[in-house]
Amino acid sequence: MRNFNIPYGNTPRWIILMIDLIIVASSILLAYLLRFNFDIPESELSPLPWVLAYMVLIRLLSFLISRTYVGIVRYTSTEDVFRIFLVTFSGSILFSLTNITTYFFLNSTFFIPFSIIIIEFIASTGALSLFRMIVKLAYLELISVSGEQSNVIIFGAGEAGVITKNALERDPGVNYKIHAFIDDNDNKIGKTLEGVSIYGFNRIEELLSTRKVGIVIIATMRLKAERKQEIIELCLRYDARVLYVPPVSQWINGELSFSQIKQVNIEDLLEREIIRLDEENISRQLAGTCVLITGASGSIGSEIVRQVAGYDARKLILVDQAESPLFYLDLECKEKYSSRQVEIIIADIYDRGRMEYIFRTFKPDVVFHAAAYKHVPMMENHPVEAVKTNVFGTKIVADLSVKHGVKKFIMISTDKAVNPTSVMGASKRIAEMYIQALNGKESTRFITTRFGNVLGSNGSVIPLFREQIEKGGPITVTHPDITRFFMTIPEACQLVLEAGAMGNGGEIFIFDMGKSIKIVDLAKKMIKLSGLELGKDIQIKFTGLRPGEKLYEELLNDRENTIPTHHPQIMIARVAEYQQKYMDEVIGMLREAIEENSDKEIVVLMKKIVPEFKSQNSVYEKLDNKE
Repeated sequence: MRNFNIPYGNTPRWIILMIDLIIVASSILLAYLLRFNFDIPESELSPLPWVLAYMVLIRLLSFLISRTYVGIVRYTSTEDVFRIFLVTFSGSILFSLTNITTYFFLNSTFFIPFSIIIIEFIASTGALSLFRMIVKLAYLELISVSGEQSNVIIFGAGEAGVITKNALERDPGVNYKIHAFIDDNDNKIGKTLEGVSIYGFNRIEELLSTRKVGIVIIATMRLKAERKQEIIELCLRYDARVLYVPPVSQWINGELSFSQIKQVNIEDLLEREIIRLDEENISRQLAGTCVLITGASGSIGSEIVRQVAGYDARKLILVDQAESPLFYLDLECKEKYSSRQVEIIIADIYDRGRMEYIFRTFKPDVVFHAAAYKHVPMMENHPVEAVKTNVFGTKIVADLSVKHGVKKFIMISTDKAVNPTSVMGASKRIAEMYIQALNGKESTRFITTRFGNVLGSNGSVIPLFREQIEKGGPITVTHPDITRFFMTIPEACQLVLEAGAMGNGGEIFIFDMGKSIKIVDLAKKMIKLSGLELGKDIQIKFTGLRPGEKLYEELLNDRENTIPTHHPQIMIARVAEYQQKYMDEVIGMLREAIEENSDKEIVVLMKKIVPEFKSQNSVYEKLDNKE
């Protein structure tokens, strides 16, 4: 195939303006010839030079004012053509007004025959538009022979679809051809849009199966999550890349460029329909209150900050011991919220004196307790630290909530607290037990929310796989059969707020996590979404289950069941309740073990407190065998 060296420099504007004026002058002469059947009478010839000069001058001024000559001709869009129509129409209106004026002042004679005005308007508008379209088509034809093209399908034959098409055609660095539009609207199917055929969704697999389509761009903002997943799955099956057009609010200066079109992430493949919240109830609970959030700079904590701020909380007290993440959260808050609304505090929840000062100073109304150690293998090696933070840190924050009259305390727990196989899971279960026992003793209402893995959270598999893909692999998966429940960060936090608002105290709310997903399938899909080929560009390596890790997660203990709530994605777990006296005794024993710094003794005690705690892939399995 012959390659052409196509210059991408822009033609000087004055040349475009001169061409436009030549077109206008030619249109005026053509109008006269057509009007008088190519035999212009002497009475019309004598004023013709003045008419020609006047009309060209008016067109020149209108072009200069509207700057129609400034646009890059090879990227002409329907908007440019519409603007030309408005400019020429405005000029023709001025010609008509001139005619009316001259009629009254020049012996009832029209300076420009009205028929000439009409014909010239049609000819100028058509010729100016045609000139630009010819240049554009010639340019596209040149690029099509200058290199191999990628065929593109645009999903969405609406305004966003047209804008996307124009953005692709405007970018000199890409060589794409719009192969088809796909749309769910029956009224559009079978028609064409800017010369491109529109098909129904039932034809997309047929188009992809030909292997001629390399990219599918989702260019509609009203696409259901289920439909988006269907599109992505089909594209993965036929090795086509999937891109999407971001919301208009993210476009630069209100214009879309190819560089702004994003690649679909694994989160898009797993997202579900928008959660419907009881906004009125949540607002009633949070508006005008002082809200303390522990673990505020973490993945869940920081998203809770963003969502709570949207309900007009009077004050946000953001507590975390992680300095760097808290620094970046501080920058975000200063940009989005007033300085009086947010207080950033570095503190360890295990430091009772520091936490006492925070509660005494700010007197929070609501506490979201998201601070915790959560990495299973790390906590398996450091049980003392797991118990310090997850059990005693929770106890300190809960006790201070009671002491200082907090109205609601919402704890973020985990599915790993169900039939725990790790120190981390058992520590969270003990924390659940403690705050349940505390509920009802004072005015503070204690609520627990329990859910599974969160997509993209710190330490989750998604960021790890992304990093491994960027490095060229291999992607490490612990076991070929390992599965997990997943939920997006915003979705999880929305449900936390909803559960917190509806809770009366003592409940453990569990969330509908959808279907359990095999981690190895997740890895394969991420490889394909990155445009790579498994086994050729990147490998998957199985490393074996880590200490304390389960093959399958669960949200309910075998002896537990659930009762529904008004929200279809939130249920209440029926769990065994424990007396405050019993919890005080076992917490006291754990404190003694911590003081002795004995990991083994701590794990032995945890297994007594949580009988269903059976270690897996851990040095502590021998304690179960001994028992």
